[in-house]
Amino acid sequence: MTDTTKILDASGLQCPMPLLKTKLELNAMKPGQLLEVVATDAGSARDIPAFIKLSCHELVSCTESDGCYRFVIRCGQP
Repeated sequence: MTDTTKILDASGLQCPMPLLKTKLELNAMKPGQLLEVVATDAGSARDIPAFIKLSCHELVSCTESDGCYRFVIRCGQP
């Protein structure tokens, strides 16, 4: 993704670390910036979209390929 501002590689981390690292990264970003999260923990497929629904952020895309989950999140206005 050429317009992705930051990439967070959470591969190999177990729940709840991918979600916690995603939250920390988003807190440090400016509204409108994009964050691409790469995770291998299956719980991320449930946890990250659930968190985004309750937050000011937007889930731009969510894909899974060979046990690798990719989320592109647009940082929202707090």
